[in-house]
Amino acid sequence: MRHVDEPEQAPPWRPELGPPPVVRTWPYGHAPGMLVLADSHWVYAVVRARHDYRDGRTVFHVAVDLGRDLTVRARFYRWPQQGLRWAHPGTAEGPESTSRD
Repeated sequence: MRHVDEPEQAPPWRPELGPPPVVRTWPYGHAPGMLVLADSHWVYAVVRARHDYRDGRTVFHVAVDLGRDLTVRARFYRWPQQGLRWAHPGTAEGPESTSRD
């Protein structure tokens, strides 16, 4: 079996990094799901938002229980990474933009 590394978190946006990303969210109950590799296990995460940067980077904000202790944590992961996989698409027509551009 091939070794897969756990995903690295993306750093938060700061003004010195350039223009802010366009942020898109999904209606409650319609967000896509992602699998996150944590402690050698794939755990389910709800995608809360997608951040699209002008330089082409994409970062997903997810809610995930990394420790299997029922404590849901917010994490930001750059896409794509080996330790991230799609579980299912969102059920709404698409994300809604919350950008102020």
